[in-house]
Amino acid sequence: MFWKKKISMLRLKTFWRGYKAEVVLIPLLFLADRISKILALVYLRLLGKVEILPFFNLTYVENTGAAFGTFQNGNILLALLSIVFLFLIFKWRSDILPYGKFAHYGIILIIAGALGNLYDRIVLGFVVDYFDFIVWPVFNIADSCITIGAVLVFIALIKNRHKK
Repeated sequence: MFWKKKISMLRLKTFWRGYKAEVVLIPLLFLADRISKILALVYLRLLGKVEILPFFNLTYVENTGAAFGTFQNGNILLALLSIVFLFLIFKWRSDILPYGKFAHYGIILIIAGALGNLYDRIVLGFVVDYFDFIVWPVFNIADSCITIGAVLVFIALIKNRHKK
């Protein structure tokens, strides 16, 4: 009986060692995204737009499409694509992780961002966007996570292109 408990603890420690960054960071990033979107829904929706700097506004946008205004009103298709994408990321995770910490944290950022926007698509029927640099499409924390994560994975792959 004692040895069964010891094996269970070893499995838990092995799991924690391998996944502790994911277990901590994905929920934290998802939570930061949710809180910011709730604040945008509650306060910014009423105002529409708040000028912060000459080149930066907080602008409330209900996005039913993808980046740069593509696939407008394609919310259901984009939600399904997000689910497939998340499945593929989890499937390929172990192939990408040997490329180092950039790849590891890039995957974490991509998963957190995809989950944040998928939640909006399923629950709200649109993605809440609010960061507006005027010369760039309006975006949110989840979009930032996905973009930064993709760049980190790309850097890791280029940096370690000799690995198989």
